[in-house]
Amino acid sequence: MRECPECGLFQAVPIMRPGQVAECTRCGALLRRRRRDALGTTLAFSVTGLLLFAVSTTTPLLGLRLAGQQRNTTLTSLPGAFESQGIWQLAIVVLATTLLAPLVKLGLTAGVLIGLRIETAPSTLAAMERWRKRLTPWAMIEVFLLGTFVAYTRLAALAEVQVGIALYALGGLMLAIVATDAWLDEHALWEAIGRRRRTPAPMGGGELIGCDSCGRVSRAPPGARCPRCNAPLRIRKPDSLARSWALLLAAAALYIPANLYPVMTVIRFGRGQPSTILGGVQELIEYRMWPLALLVFGASVLVPVLKLLSLAVLLISTQRRAAGRLRDRTRLYRIVDVIGRWSMIDVFMLSILVALVRMGLLASVIPGLGGVCFAGVVILTMLAAFSFDPRLMWDAAGQTGCDAAEAEA
Repeated sequence: MRECPECGLFQAVPIMRPGQVAECTRCGALLRRRRRDALGTTLAFSVTGLLLFAVSTTTPLLGLRLAGQQRNTTLTSLPGAFESQGIWQLAIVVLATTLLAPLVKLGLTAGVLIGLRIETAPSTLAAMERWRKRLTPWAMIEVFLLGTFVAYTRLAALAEVQVGIALYALGGLMLAIVATDAWLDEHALWEAIGRRRRTPAPMGGGELIGCDSCGRVSRAPPGARCPRCNAPLRIRKPDSLARSWALLLAAAALYIPANLYPVMTVIRFGRGQPSTILGGVQELIEYRMWPLALLVFGASVLVPVLKLLSLAVLLISTQRRAAGRLRDRTRLYRIVDVIGRWSMIDVFMLSILVALVRMGLLASVIPGLGGVCFAGVVILTMLAAFSFDPRLMWDAAGQTGCDAAEAEA
């Protein structure tokens, strides 16, 4: 028995063979994808990712040669470049999304899977798996690689750029992380943890509640603990609409200075030239880099605007108890939840430029307030999407989950 995380419908997931996929019969959300030897293969991918992470953090990333001067940078030096300029906010963002989150996520994945093979307490495994799931959206290696490509293209027009071993290792790390996420069968993982816990499900008064962490459906009062992962059982996310509105409005307020203030100031031969987000797109157009200009415009301008508008539409339609196009609105939420992180391309591109172009009056890149505001927009919109509970759309329209007796039958 599973509760759909996007529409709240309770439904029985049949026994599945490897390669089969179970989708919600009402909104089409993915309920489970069965993999062959999911846990063993995922462990191999995660260990491979940890090895590639070690290579990517201990070898040169990019080098820049200009007028006889040479600058090199590594992945671990990028946060320090922002810190040296007094922009500690961006230093924390880059440190968290390119170093801490990917490392801890891969470590927790490998730790849980290894813990299942040895005598590890199920409560410890459950806590590790919950944190792995929370960190997944914040591990942005693939977005960082795209930002590095944009930075490389802009630098190549000005000077000689040298590609280091770490960049190839990051490409392999990205593939390892994608393979880990794609191959992991969370349902099988939680079943393996649950078999060790052997705690009876809470019975008696209450209603059917699907656990937000492990997906197990239990009959219990709200606030009780899940018998499998010990997380608190909630019918819906608490204060979902209020939290989403607060985060969305804060993001909208930051979006104005993010576009008005310069993201960076480029100094060439002693003269500074500030550049905004749209100014960077215009510069790429002047260099006739049309595909790259479209990419930056889409990720840094179009995606944030569409995400702000889409979340506003979802919140307003829910509060107005709109009953139309529920399936389409659920798809819209799904898209918004996925694409928001890709707007971080500009921040990662800026981290490369600031770390490499530090040659005094000859050429330097100084980060600006616009970059800080833009990073805040991306983070706040991601948090707003996480806070929004799409099941409320179906509740407001009167399309709740099936009757408890019917579900249990």
